[in-house]
Amino acid sequence: MQATRRHLLGGLAALCALGGLSRPAAAGVKEINISYVKAPFNLQSIVMRRRQLLEKEFAADGITVTWHDLTTGPQQTQAMAAGALDIGGVLNTASVLMANASGNPVRIAAGVSRPARTFAILGKAGGPAGVRDLKGKSVAGPKGTVLHQLLVAALAREGLSVSDVEFINMDLPKTQAALLAGQVDAGLLAASLVIKSVAAGARVIATADGLVSPLLVMGVRDAFAREQPELLARVVKVHREAMALIEADREAAIALGAEEQGISLEEARTLAQWTNLIAVLEPTDVEAMAADVRFLLENGMLKQPVDPKALLLPLAMG
Repeated sequence: MQATRRHLLGGLAALCALGGLSRPAAAGVKEINISYVKAPFNLQSIVMRRRQLLEKEFAADGITVTWHDLTTGPQQTQAMAAGALDIGGVLNTASVLMANASGNPVRIAAGVSRPARTFAILGKAGGPAGVRDLKGKSVAGPKGTVLHQLLVAALAREGLSVSDVEFINMDLPKTQAALLAGQVDAGLLAASLVIKSVAAGARVIATADGLVSPLLVMGVRDAFAREQPELLARVVKVHREAMALIEADREAAIALGAEEQGISLEEARTLAQWTNLIAVLEPTDVEAMAADVRFLLENGMLKQPVDPKALLLPLAMG
């Protein structure tokens, strides 16, 4: 913990020097658009928004911070491609890789978490008990995400493919509703939705642990990263300040997350244990992304190879 704190403080000092708190805002920039993603349990984003840390950072510059409730990776990367979103507050790297392979340059500016235990495949009550039981069954979940990757990996381990199931592209709240109503045989869910679904009778068939290495990051559209490096550095600085606040009073941050997600404090503590928050990426994360590229290519989820190292901004590595 002390090493992490020193790393954070050192990184914050460097970012303060780069961003320059007293520097004027870049000419013409009146608004920064960032996505707000609470799930699986993204405490940095929750703290930043609830404490208005970004708004305070840019108030003197006359820059408005606009939060957008875009909860899936593809929604965020599509908004970036359209120029409607500058920063993807929380993106899974599978979505980042797919976006870049499709010609949509999205860069990685910071780490968020390595939440392997928060992603799961669930069967409906009285339904599939294992991955092999999914053959010929309906499975709902968000396409082009780490959950989609989890489904493909789980099926592949059992000698099956996505063509062996009826995959229905659906966002997380709708997936949970369909699963609990028995309208689909299985669903791809994360975090508090997993806990609540199990309490309602669904069963966990598989988790990401041992199948994929989920990595959540802060993404940024390439044009913003190139044209507004100082503003981006300040956003990342605030993100790390939020991380420092979480580490300084973890219980208060967890309580804030519980309130924001509408879950009990006990459930929030469980999610906090599962989430594994980070501020920067490590070389092992880059290696895991390279392995993901190979997997996604082999399973037809990437249009062309992508070099993970080319997507990383220096800020992302601390």
